[in-house]
Amino acid sequence: MPRKPSRYTRTGQLRRRRQPISWKTRLILAFVATVAALLAWATIARSLAPTSNTSLTRFDAIIVLGTPADSDGNPQPNQLARVTEAVREYQRGVAPRLILTGGAAHNRFIEARVMARAAEADGIPASAIYLEQQAMDTMQNACYADRIMKAHGWRSAEIVSAAEHLPRAAMIFNALPPDSAIEWSTHAAPPLRPVSSAYQSAVSAVEVLKTARYLVWARWADSCAP
Repeated sequence: MPRKPSRYTRTGQLRRRRQPISWKTRLILAFVATVAALLAWATIARSLAPTSNTSLTRFDAIIVLGTPADSDGNPQPNQLARVTEAVREYQRGVAPRLILTGGAAHNRFIEARVMARAAEADGIPASAIYLEQQAMDTMQNACYADRIMKAHGWRSAEIVSAAEHLPRAAMIFNALPPDSAIEWSTHAAPPLRPVSSAYQSAVSAVEVLKTARYLVWARWADSCAP
């Protein structure tokens, strides 16, 4: 005759099954789910970001989005790649001038000035270079560069930056106020030398995080108001 399970075993199993999830565990699970949802939202938003709002192939200006120089004030590879590609576009006749945007956001060197030196070294005349030297982030890059364009009556621009940066930049330019809106198209600056897949993955991950911050906070907290 088969032996019946002991009452103690049944009770122990029943108690383990009925043990409620602690509030700390619920909080952790909720946090993880929220972060996962935000990252998924950012990833989808980046994949759906526009690359332009115009069919123009010639523009009033080329806007080069800033990125830090090194600790000695020399252009880092990513920064130099953006300037080099903007110079190529200028030489191809895409636009007759460059707007270099970026302040001293990460060290004491103003990004726009560092990029200007590199552009002039590549043959761009100083008269074709316009500096925006206050921006601390991409939101301000867009807003302050747009003010320069408005002050000169320019209405179209090609936006040059690293490929992984452009989806977020496009969202920002696409959200400029109606009275500041310009016709724009993005153009990726290829790296000057091969980069490892690990480095590229890390850069892309950082951009996803920055996109999530923009979607949740920055686009509501920051504005283009003077």
